[in-house]
Amino acid sequence: MKFIFVILIIAFACFIQADSPVTADCKCNNIPLNGRVQVVDRFADFEVEIVDRFEDLRVDTVDRFPDRCGEWQMVDRFPDFTVKFVDRFPDFKIRYVDSFPGID
Repeated sequence: MKFIFVILIIAFACFIQADSPVTADCKCNNIPLNGRVQVVDRFADFEVEIVDRFEDLRVDTVDRFPDRCGEWQMVDRFPDFTVKFVDRFPDFKIRYVDSFPGID
């Protein structure tokens, strides 16, 4: 019985990890999730929900050189990708952090 329980727990953990829209190489829809980001109201590349836990991506806002996964430089023009903040049905969820951006 314990063996079956352990197998079910492992399968559930794999299911939750596989459900994330952010890939292991820090991309969503083949777009890298670092760089210059513009917040828009319409026609965004991604709809994003800000959460306190169970995020798909940890985001650190930086002033320059957003080179690593999860580093976003907020801009008004010439973005690498655009986001719209939503409360429901996001493409992925983010949590703002001061250090260690990225995915687990």
